[in-house]
Amino acid sequence: MRREVHSKELRNAVDERLQLRGVTLQDIAWIVREMQAPFQPGLSMEDCLEAVQAVMQKRELQHAILVGIELDMLAEKGLLSEPLQTLIASDESLFGCDETLAMGAVYGYGSIAITTFGHLDKQKIGMIRQLDTKTGKGVHTFLDDLVAAVAASASGRLAHHFRDRKESGK
Repeated sequence: MRREVHSKELRNAVDERLQLRGVTLQDIAWIVREMQAPFQPGLSMEDCLEAVQAVMQKRELQHAILVGIELDMLAEKGLLSEPLQTLIASDESLFGCDETLAMGAVYGYGSIAITTFGHLDKQKIGMIRQLDTKTGKGVHTFLDDLVAAVAASASGRLAHHFRDRKESGK
């Protein structure tokens, strides 16, 4: 019999994996604030954290995080077959599957999220820089891009909500 994974179980697994890898939602909210503060005067960390929590409810993003972290962890243990092991463990610059997985999760939040993801992928702001395989400990080939995807998605969500509030006069 096929078992369905309840959304609460999925969310708990994502939270556990992120915590295990040293990533907090506050770390991601900080990146969101850095990206959106120039466009939204008075933007609070609470607003940013709320946006991160909201996008973290999306199954597509949860699935991407679980797959990416699992591949990073398997690469750390040397459990992938070659040449995949070397490609992921070394964060090979032409590999691209890490960005592709992360980008798939970003598309639901529009062009702001997509361009923000590209910026974060190149600039490695905040926690993303710490996770970058080439500068830190462990393998985070997928996780740095997934953190960027969450931050970019939350940035897109905030930008759209800001515009909605502005247009409604609130």
